[in-house]
Amino acid sequence: MKLLKRAAAVLAVAGLMGASGEAARAADEGPIKIGVLHSLSGTMAISETTLKDAILMMVDQLNASGGLLGREVEAVVVDPASDWPLFAEKARELIEGEKVAAVFGCWTSVSRKSVLPVFEELNGLLFYPVQYEGEESSKNVFYTGAAPNQQAIPAVEYLMSAEGGSAERFVLLGTDYVYPRTTNKILRAFLHSKGVSDDDIMENYTPFGHSDWQTIVADVKAFASAGKKTAVVSTINGDANVPFYKELANQGISATEIPVVAFSVGEEELAGIDTSNLVGHLASWNYFMSVDNDLNYAFIDKWWEYTGDKNRVTNDPMEAHYIGFNMWVQAVRQAGTTDVDAVRQAMYGQTVRSLSGYDVQMHTNHHLSKPVMIGEIQPDGQFEIVWQTESPIVAQAWSPFIPESAKLTADWSYPWVCGNCTEPRYADWFTN
Repeated sequence: MKLLKRAAAVLAVAGLMGASGEAARAADEGPIKIGVLHSLSGTMAISETTLKDAILMMVDQLNASGGLLGREVEAVVVDPASDWPLFAEKARELIEGEKVAAVFGCWTSVSRKSVLPVFEELNGLLFYPVQYEGEESSKNVFYTGAAPNQQAIPAVEYLMSAEGGSAERFVLLGTDYVYPRTTNKILRAFLHSKGVSDDDIMENYTPFGHSDWQTIVADVKAFASAGKKTAVVSTINGDANVPFYKELANQGISATEIPVVAFSVGEEELAGIDTSNLVGHLASWNYFMSVDNDLNYAFIDKWWEYTGDKNRVTNDPMEAHYIGFNMWVQAVRQAGTTDVDAVRQAMYGQTVRSLSGYDVQMHTNHHLSKPVMIGEIQPDGQFEIVWQTESPIVAQAWSPFIPESAKLTADWSYPWVCGNCTEPRYADWFTN
C-alpha cells in the first residue's frame, strides 16, 4: 500500500513538473535568460572577468547554432564588484527580477556562501566553476570546479613524492576566508595521517588584496632553513598573487629550493607577471591551456577569434564553465524545459567531453568526476604538465579527513535526497 502511495506521489509530482514546464514554455516565448554573476571590478576582477567573457562566447555560439528549445539564450551580466553581500543582492535581482533559468558565477567561497540562501529560498540554479574547500552540497548548486580530493590532496601527495621533491615541511599560505582555512584544515589532518607533525607545518593568512609580502616571505625562508625539504601550498586568491610572486623572486626563492604549488593561480593570473624568475613553481588544476588535444585547440581558436586577441589565455575555471554550460544545455534539452526541478533531475549522469581530454560526469552529490594535473610554470606564463591522474576522480563533497564530515553522505537521489545525510532522508512527497 505504501509503495502504491509512493508511486502515486511520484506520478503526481511528475505531472506537476510537466505542467509547470508547459506553463513556462507557454508564458516565455522570448529568449531564455541566464545570469552571469562575476566580479568585473575589485580585487577578484583579475580572475573573474575572463569567466564572464567565456560564458558570453558560449552563448553566442549556442545562438549561432539555433539556440535552445527553439529560442535564443540571453546572458544577463551583473557586477557584484568583489563585494560579498552585493553578490546576494545581485543573485536575487537575477532570479526574481530577471527570471533567469540558471546562473553561472561566483569565485570565492565567501561569495558562494553569500548567495546560497538566496538560491535555496528562490529555488534558483547556480553553476559554480572554481575549486573550493568542499564541505557542502546544495540541491541548488552544481559544483563544476574541484573538491579537495581533486586538487589539494593530490598536490600535497605529489610534493611528498620523490618526483615532487620529497617535501617534509609545509607552509600553508592563504587569503583569510573560508576556502583557504577549510582547505588547510583538511590538509593539516591529511599531513598528520602521513606522519607530519604540527612543528613541520607553518600556517599564515592575509587579507584580500594584500600587497606587502616581504616579512611573510622572509618567514618562509627562515622556516625552510631547518634542514628539511620545504614546500609552500598557496591558497592566496585574486590580485594579491601578483606581489606575492614578485616578492618570491625579489628574495631569490627558486622552485628547486622551496617549490610553491598554487590552487588559485592559473594562466590568467600569470599574464600580468614577469614569470622568468618563477619557472618551476607549480599549480594544481584539472585543466591547463597547454593540454594537447584537438578539442582544446579548437576552443582556444574560438576564444581568440571571439576576443580578437591571441594574447588572451584560457584556464581551469573557464573549462569548468565550459563543462557546466554544456551540461546545462544538454539537461534542458533532455527535460524539454528550463524548469529548475526538471533540469536538476536531468543533470544527474550528464557527461561532457572536457577540454582536458576526459569524459567528465555529473554525480548525484552535485559534483563532477575530474582528472587532476600538476603544471610547472614556464617562462611564457604557460604550464608544462608534469603529472596527471590516469582517469577522472569522483569528487568527495565531505572530507574523510574531518571526523564530523567523514560520516556524511551527499546524494540528491532517492532515498537520500539531501546534501549532508548520515542515513536516508526520504522526501516529504514520498512519505506523506
